[in-house]
Amino acid sequence: MWSRSAGRSSLEDPVGMGWVKKGSADRVQPEVDLHTDVPHSARIYDYLLGGRDNFAVDREAAGEITQDWQNLPKSMRANRSFMARVTRRLVRQGYRQFLDIGTGLPTSPNLHEAAQEVAPESRVLYVDNDPIVLVHARALLTSHPAGRTAYVDADLRDPEAILRAEEFVATVDLDQPVVLSLLAILQFIPDEQEALGVVQRLVDPLPKGSALALSTVTGESAPEEVAKGVAAYNAKGIPTKARSKPEVERFFTGLELVEPGVTLINHWHPDEAAAAVSDAHVHMYGGVAIKR
Repeated sequence: MWSRSAGRSSLEDPVGMGWVKKGSADRVQPEVDLHTDVPHSARIYDYLLGGRDNFAVDREAAGEITQDWQNLPKSMRANRSFMARVTRRLVRQGYRQFLDIGTGLPTSPNLHEAAQEVAPESRVLYVDNDPIVLVHARALLTSHPAGRTAYVDADLRDPEAILRAEEFVATVDLDQPVVLSLLAILQFIPDEQEALGVVQRLVDPLPKGSALALSTVTGESAPEEVAKGVAAYNAKGIPTKARSKPEVERFFTGLELVEPGVTLINHWHPDEAAAAVSDAHVHMYGGVAIKR
C-alpha cells in the first residue's frame, strides 16, 4: 500500500488480506495472492534499487517506466541516502523514537539500522498496509537488543488506527519527541487537500520537540523527464503527482524548518556521495522541521 513505492494496493485490500488482524507481523504468517501477473509499485521500486523481491511483470513495467524516467533509479537511491543522513543526524541530536510510515520493502540500510548504528537504544515503529510489505516485515524486526522495532499493518490515511495500535503504545512514548518519517510517499496522494490533511493529522498528536522528515517527488530539476515518468506511473494505474517547492513547503506549515529548508534531497547536509550527484538526476524535494 503506502510503501515508498506504493500506490495501487493501498485503498481496497485487493489481495484479500482483510482476514489478517491489524498489527505486528510477528502475529501473522499470511498466505497471500500477491498478483504476480500485475506490476506492483513496491516491487518496481525494489527492482530499481537492485532488490530481489520482484517478478518478471515488475521488471517489465520498470523497464517501460524508465524509458521515460531514465534517472528514476538514481533519484530513488538519493532518497535512501537522504533517509540515512536525516536519521543519523537526528539521532545525534538526541532523538530516539521514529515513526516511519510508508515503509516499503526492506532495503538496507533500513531506518532502524541507520538509527541504531548511532544509538542502539533507538526505537522504530514501521507502518505500511501493503500485503507484500507485511510478508517481508520480519526483516524489519531485527532490532539491536538495546532498542526496539515493531511493525503495524495500518493505513496512512487512518492516523487514528496507527496511534491506537498496541505496537504504537508499546514502542512510542508520547511524552518524548518523535520523528515522523514520511519519505517518498506523499506523491501517491495526488489530491492536495487530502495530502495536507494526512500530514496535519499525523503531526497534531505528537509532542512538542517532535520532528517531521519528509520527501516527495518534484519535476523542477528535470521537468520534461519527470512529467513523462509521472504520466507513465499513472498509465500503470499508480496515481502519482510531482510537486513544486512551494507545494512541498506547505507540508511544513506551523513547524520550524531546519537548515537548509526544503531543498533537493542531495543538498540536505550532503555527504561526499550525495554532493557528487547531479541535480538533474534527483527528482525529490525534502526537508526536516521541528514542532515547537
